[in-house]
Amino acid sequence: MNSDERAGGMPNIVFILLDDMGWTDLACCGSEFYETPNIDRIAAEGVRFTDAYAACPVCSPTRASILTGKYPARVGVTDWIGAHTKGKLIDAPYVDHLPLSEKSLARALKDGGYATWHVGKWHLGREPYFPEKHGFDANIGGCSWGYPPNGYFSPWGIPTLEDGPGGEYLTDRLTDEAVRLIRGCGDQPFFLNMCYYAVHTPIQGKPEYAEHFAAKAEKLGLDRQETFADGPFFPCEHKKDRRIRRRLIQSDPRYAAMIQSVDEGVGRLLQALAETGRADDTIVVFTSDNGGLATAEGCPTTNRPLSEGKGWMYEGGTREPLMIKWPRVTRPGSLCRVPVTSTDFYPTFLEAAGLDPIPEQHCDGVSIAPLLRGEERLEREGIYWHYPHYGNQGGTPGSSVRAGDYKLIEFFEDGRLELYNLREDIGEGHNLADAQPQVTKRLHDMLRAWRDDVEAKIPEPNPDYVPWQ
Repeated sequence: MNSDERAGGMPNIVFILLDDMGWTDLACCGSEFYETPNIDRIAAEGVRFTDAYAACPVCSPTRASILTGKYPARVGVTDWIGAHTKGKLIDAPYVDHLPLSEKSLARALKDGGYATWHVGKWHLGREPYFPEKHGFDANIGGCSWGYPPNGYFSPWGIPTLEDGPGGEYLTDRLTDEAVRLIRGCGDQPFFLNMCYYAVHTPIQGKPEYAEHFAAKAEKLGLDRQETFADGPFFPCEHKKDRRIRRRLIQSDPRYAAMIQSVDEGVGRLLQALAETGRADDTIVVFTSDNGGLATAEGCPTTNRPLSEGKGWMYEGGTREPLMIKWPRVTRPGSLCRVPVTSTDFYPTFLEAAGLDPIPEQHCDGVSIAPLLRGEERLEREGIYWHYPHYGNQGGTPGSSVRAGDYKLIEFFEDGRLELYNLREDIGEGHNLADAQPQVTKRLHDMLRAWRDDVEAKIPEPNPDYVPWQ
């Protein structure tokens, strides 16, 4: 690490993780409806990754992957904690907490001299698996809940966050708490794990913001366009009588209002860093834990041109917005097209902090520090996913691998293989499995070998299954 990178000592790290934000849910990522000037500023002052991925199409596994540097299948947390589904197959077993045997990213940074704070959503197990048991000095709002049980307006009913005045907006409150920590930390370097509950359901934005976006939708003529398309029935038993509904355009005013509040929160975090003299010594990361909610539960957004969304093995389920600003290291306004994933943050932050790597812990991660410095490749065979569950949004159990421009998906219900060239077909509309058998075999062999290595659980047939379609 050169002297410029270490100027001012170990950098602070502000890691902003959104819940359910899709790949195109930001203005800098192509949205013409949502308004995100503060988040866009991170991209303008740093590097934006076009091919960044969550480790799973649902939340808890991705969060476990970020904190361990391991793929969810290796940790055992392969579904959102609390989920139980079945259809043609029986739900594969999974671990319902982040094991205390894992040396988390927070613990590694704490051992290296950092103050470590978790603010917001946790959803990685009940007590005794809360953030403070995984190396965080402070836990504000992190518990077993994956969403605010009473909604986004106080009283929100989160046991680790005192209710505010009636009607206080949760996103604002979490930002207040994080700003307080930043302003009161002294000279110690810090790691802020800023995990907003937004934009997860319930879809509740501030009414005045929603009114603004309703008027904008009308002005743009979005209220006169076809908004939804109904698809087949759900493949999971608990939703078998309902059809998958796909959103076609970004036009939901309440969802846009939620995004505006997040953007304001990000702006306040950046302002606090500037006002405390920390901005030039702080790495700021913005990303999401899975794809946008596009096919169920109100379908508040769309990930087009990507296929599907949260809960699916397709790109809409796992490709995420990611921008990183590292002062004096990242080139402002730059783009990186190298694929990266959730496991990579752990070794990257250790390298940025000048701390020794822990390869036996973050064994599936690759430091992306070279990419942040402007290099254009990483030494990696492929990126893998394993989701042996039915998503609440219509997806079916499967595994996948991306190597270069190609992505292969294996679906467990029928053993079907789908191969796509993502450079030529980002929407995954043309299955090349039969047309390119050698590529299909190569990637399938890679995927099976990887599943053996991580001891991935495979769902079993459901002996009580009766087709309902």
